[in-house]
Amino acid sequence: MAAKNFDMIVIGAGPGGYVAAIRGAQLGLNVACVEREHLGGICLNWGCIPTKAMLRSSEVFHLMHRAKEFGLKADGIGYDLDAVVKRSRGVAKQLSGGIGHLFKKNKITSIMGEAKLSGKGKVTVKTDKGTEELTAKAIVVATGARARELPGLEADGDLVWTYKTALTPPRMPKKLLVIGSGAIGIEFASFYNTLGADTTVVEVMDRVLPVEDAEISAFAKKQFVKQGMKIMEKAMVKQLDRGKGKVTAHIEVGGKVETQEFDTVISAVGIVGNVENLGLEEMGVKIDRTHVVTDEYCRTGVEGLFAIGDIAGAPWLAHKASHEGVMVAELIAGKHPHPIKPNSIAGCTYCHPQVASVGLTEAKAKEAGYEIKVGRFPFIGNGKAIALGEPEGLIKTVFDAKTGELLGAHMVGAEVTELIQGYVVGRALETTEEDLMNTVFPHPTLSEMMHEAVLDAYGRALHF
Repeated sequence: MAAKNFDMIVIGAGPGGYVAAIRGAQLGLNVACVEREHLGGICLNWGCIPTKAMLRSSEVFHLMHRAKEFGLKADGIGYDLDAVVKRSRGVAKQLSGGIGHLFKKNKITSIMGEAKLSGKGKVTVKTDKGTEELTAKAIVVATGARARELPGLEADGDLVWTYKTALTPPRMPKKLLVIGSGAIGIEFASFYNTLGADTTVVEVMDRVLPVEDAEISAFAKKQFVKQGMKIMEKAMVKQLDRGKGKVTAHIEVGGKVETQEFDTVISAVGIVGNVENLGLEEMGVKIDRTHVVTDEYCRTGVEGLFAIGDIAGAPWLAHKASHEGVMVAELIAGKHPHPIKPNSIAGCTYCHPQVASVGLTEAKAKEAGYEIKVGRFPFIGNGKAIALGEPEGLIKTVFDAKTGELLGAHMVGAEVTELIQGYVVGRALETTEEDLMNTVFPHPTLSEMMHEAVLDAYGRALHF
């Protein structure tokens, strides 16, 4: 290895860490990035990207079964699960390799090994060749998170899976239990249900996708049930009895415990930050429930030490991590970046139908004391949605009645994860309802529904 003294050391090469490293290098900093497993972290290798590749396969499979609706013929429709997984892994490998190329292009020193803070501005790295001592004025911790495991519900890779096994399954589940209906749980439920698994989702909260607007959650649930999923809300898996090729789940619902048998269980009950064995607490870093406590600029309170991405807490999203990486790199380079506004970060869930949102829900806006105007527009009123054969969906907007500020936007339906960015830009530019109303949306597009949902909040919807 060349120089061991750097301007900036990044620990972790996930979407937060590798982006921080690249931005730092762009600004002229001498950067090292330490990664213990794969460039791209969980997101590229075991999360965002491979799940989308698998969901695309299930989406195409679903559309093939609808061929007759489009005047087409498709006989003998089937799937090869191994081939689906192989494609998914290939996509992940391609993108992970791309990061290595970006590191070389930006002259970033990439080190594979286990990093630990060994003092102010010091990092010790254990590699397969021995131990390296690195120093830097600034250190960015971007070690991400892993699946939370509850006592008695631990994954075993055979009958009970986490996301990793679900991405490289040893078999196709016949009767599947998914514990948790957040983004990870509902995406896997959607994938396996579409391929034919008899799927049950258990959610401890009062509705599926509990962070979403209640109206959007209800709409999504209706579609999931229509597709054959069984949804159990206000329910809790208390115990899993593992037998030969089967799991008996003890599920508490309505004050009573019932038992059901499954051949596969996917546990998706949240994440915990990777804070262990990094030397954080010895450095004086405050950790709260497995996450590093930081200020709005991701500073830990220890001079020259920053924490970004999942390890720094909610929202646990790759794009939030990346933006934090850019912000911190610019701060280290002496720039004056703006802090992130969590309420302006969109959340996207790639189940069928897709769900996307930004800002306050209707309930949160009322809770915050706003006087609001709410707009809604259904997919059935949009020509492009009908032409696509995707008439089931809803776009909802929430405005401050006094100022016209867009407080929140919530969507469910085809391609809404691609549409939501329009409202994100609107919030970033602090546009009012008047700005959005006076914007000309192209026809025929799904985006016209975004316009109509704004118009509807003020009693001016044209097509419904």
